Amino acid sequence: MGARTYSVEIGTQRVDLPVVSLSDQLALALLITVDMGVEFMSRAGEELADILRPYGVDIVATVATMGIPLVVEVTRHLGLDQYVILHKTPKIHLEDAVAEPVRSITTNAEQRLLFDRARIKDVAGKRVAIVDDVISTGASTGAALRLLRGIGAKVVVIGTLVTEASLWRSALGDDAQMVRALGSIPVFRPDGSGGLVEDWVG
Repeated sequence: MGARTYSVEIGTQRVDLPVVSLSDQLALALLITVDMGVEFMSRAGEELADILRPYGVDIVATVATMGIPLVVEVTRHLGLDQYVILHKTPKIHLEDAVAEPVRSITTNAEQRLLFDRARIKDVAGKRVAIVDDVISTGASTGAALRLLRGIGAKVVVIGTLVTEASLWRSALGDDAQMVRALGSIPVFRPDGSGGLVEDWVG
């Protein structure tokens, strides 16, 4: 069987994403930001920044790793200098980090989001935008919301390149209304004859 792709509009840009099987019952269109190139990320960051600008954002936060290329571009296009990263892997400067548990659709094991205590002063009492490459189940976004609010941040908007299906809506509850996306993609289920069908629920 040849490689499958899914064509999606992300803002003004159209890209073909590889479709990969996660299990016998689920396949995903993969958006790998670190493979998208500088021009794509710059334009996507500019278009997302334009959507976020009316919210009076003081600083932008993201979840490592795939959100990092996006947070750099969004921050730059908002005319800001600083951004903050919520990490998923322990590092030497995160030994005493603020932590929040999270489970991701593409990482089966439970992880923890880690936030450097030295950066709390940069978000406490500030208007924060959370940006991420994809919002799928809402697990990472929900954990980021809990962590940032727990250290005194005022999260005013959530931006993403694409939302995936719609499980994230129920996971985020009332916070789902803060999500602004440049595009949307389904997940995929087997159709019983070797093909895949789009599932917009999840």
